[in-house]
Amino acid sequence: MIEVDVVDGIAVVRLAHGKVNALDLELCRAIERTMRGLDDKEGPVQAVVVTGAGRAFSAGVDLKRVVDGGAAYVAEFLPALSGAFRSVFNLGKPVVAAVNGHAIAGGCVLAAACDHRIMASGTGRIGVPELRVGVPFPYTALEIMRFALGPVGARHAIFDGANHEPEAALALGLIDELSDPETLLDQAVAVARRMATDIAADAFRYTKAQLRHEVNERLDRVAEPETVRLWTTAATDGRIRAFMDRTVGSGAPTQPEAP
Repeated sequence: MIEVDVVDGIAVVRLAHGKVNALDLELCRAIERTMRGLDDKEGPVQAVVVTGAGRAFSAGVDLKRVVDGGAAYVAEFLPALSGAFRSVFNLGKPVVAAVNGHAIAGGCVLAAACDHRIMASGTGRIGVPELRVGVPFPYTALEIMRFALGPVGARHAIFDGANHEPEAALALGLIDELSDPETLLDQAVAVARRMATDIAADAFRYTKAQLRHEVNERLDRVAEPETVRLWTTAATDGRIRAFMDRTVGSGAPTQPEAP
């Protein structure tokens, strides 16, 4: 489900869950558990690179699980999804996303939670089409996108709901740089190592916490019964199923698991 390789102080965390690394309850819990383990101040890991196995970084939430599980699954899944996002967002060491393919919806948010994002050129797409699926953003995802893109950029990305080619994503600020697919991981590791060696670990951790302080204060205060209700409604009224049917039929880059 998650593979971790540590080489010379850099942990490469690879999502390896199904065909497109869809975010379900088990993967979200595994992400949070893995990231919290890597955040040990006294541990040997100096920085983290997050990437995906296969052709996708992550194609987003496993919508089939949401539809099949209904209200009970939604009530358990959404907090786990937010926990996974926050564990990446708040990890006190440099975190670099090596976006090796599609990073859709939750996959895009996961990349946005990292400190630096590098995407392979090619056929992968990145974006946040949640509203096109018919579900609202969990508050954690909304805050992370606003942090990564600024309020104007986040508003445009969220209401547009488009998935972008790598070059367009770079122009929009969804990613920070492009790489050849063959050198993506090496480039991400080099950036992570540079961030870890150029900045003292305690100064990096403290400054990262400062930058995220207001976001975390807001997240700690929020409750999301309306988000849960709207996701449950979407799981049962046919809109998620209709999106899945449209996506499969169109040959679009999103898969049945994604938004």
